[in-house]
Amino acid sequence: MKKFLPFLFLFAGVFASCKKDKNNGEADNGKTLQLLKDSLYAYAQEEYLWYDALPSASTFNTARFTGSSDLDALQNEIDALSQIKINPTTNKPYEYNASYPNTSKYSYIDGGQAATAIGGTGGDLGFALKYVSTDDLRIRYVYPNSSAATQGLARGYRVTAVNDGSVTLTTNTSTDPAIVRINQALSSNSIKLTLQRPDNSVFTATVSKTTYTVNPVIKATTITTAGGTKVGYFAFSRFTVLDNARASIDAAFNKFASDGITELVIDLRYNGGGAIETAQYIDNYLVPSAKNGSLMFVEAFNDRLQKGDHPLLSKKYKINAGDFSIAKNTYNFSKKGSLNLNRVFFLITGSTASASELTINNIKPALSGGVQIIGATSYGKPVGFFGIPLGTKSEYDLYLSEIESRNSEGKADFYQGMIPGTYAPGTTATDDLTHDFGDPLETMLAAALNFIDKGSYPIKTSASLNSNNDAASLRNANELLDTKQQFNGAIHERDLKLLRP
Repeated sequence: MKKFLPFLFLFAGVFASCKKDKNNGEADNGKTLQLLKDSLYAYAQEEYLWYDALPSASTFNTARFTGSSDLDALQNEIDALSQIKINPTTNKPYEYNASYPNTSKYSYIDGGQAATAIGGTGGDLGFALKYVSTDDLRIRYVYPNSSAATQGLARGYRVTAVNDGSVTLTTNTSTDPAIVRINQALSSNSIKLTLQRPDNSVFTATVSKTTYTVNPVIKATTITTAGGTKVGYFAFSRFTVLDNARASIDAAFNKFASDGITELVIDLRYNGGGAIETAQYIDNYLVPSAKNGSLMFVEAFNDRLQKGDHPLLSKKYKINAGDFSIAKNTYNFSKKGSLNLNRVFFLITGSTASASELTINNIKPALSGGVQIIGATSYGKPVGFFGIPLGTKSEYDLYLSEIESRNSEGKADFYQGMIPGTYAPGTTATDDLTHDFGDPLETMLAAALNFIDKGSYPIKTSASLNSNNDAASLRNANELLDTKQQFNGAIHERDLKLLRP
């Protein structure tokens, strides 16, 4: 049995492990795919946030789910489960996925990749792509120390071919030949790119998946506006576990305090989420001293878990009475640093998800001036999960939506994304790949700096309005690319330690 210490964001416990109990909702050695599917459904009936809408096992019939692999078959089952509970606000499933209708937006199963990525170890190509028009694909960021960095890739470089194939979009759907080709290439161990630098010179690079340590702070710098205001700029790429991210976060915020900033812009435009404790850590730097000790957020589990009705988990882990209750899952601010900010500007896109959105939602009520959001509508994920090992050797990690995160106002109302000007004051703006992170001329950052100096956002020209329309039409293509480029979720570090000791 493994000891399970639920929902302590700052991991401080020691997990004691011993031999697993048998008959714990999974089959023993020699289990078949059917037994795995039955196990998955049994866990969903107990742990899933919207378990109350699920039909009986006999009605649901897990035997009907097939796939090219066990993992595919299990994901197909999750997809079907995810479409049952309807959100009355939208009249669509809570897990409605606009990019892939009839598939899960949040819940999934993998072979341990999420645990590795959030742990702070890059085992990937080290770069990401973004379309700025149907025939213009760009490098949007590169991780230092990765294969992409050593091959000379940089933000803003244009990609004219992938594995010698065209990158031009023709249908802008999940079956678009260019999207299919690129996603297949991103799934492989190496990829050949033909690239064009800003000076129009062309070169080719073969980028391979390598192991490297991720520094999630892309850039931290202080900018003085034309009006003389000192503004901190903090670009954060991934909520890795706090053990990996803490030093870089501390260095950035210590610099901001030393520089005497009075305004802060946090760039989460490509951040798909990750470890919740790291989001909490950043919020503790943002909160004013006067709010120290006040409510940050609450995590709500389904009523079965809250009542202590969890026989499957109880056979797998040692769970204390009330571990899933609201009382034990209420978290307060613990002020860090000396910054006392009135407001914070966040730069977001459709790639901003989960723990990124949690960071924004948590701090919004705590700032007297609130938050401003600039960019495009975020992904929309107010839910999180803890991983459940599945399989005779725990070869799979099951992530069902299990937790709804609500801020101090009790709000978790961004299933459809955080919309600039609706969720919070702000403005739409395009992701400007012609300028580097932290460049005051970059469109999204420039909008924030303009507001800081003038109290208003720049008036959009007809050209910029057309650009925004283009960005909206390309959002689907870029979200499809994101499925292969980054983790999207919110996970507790203590569970990563459980899954990957």
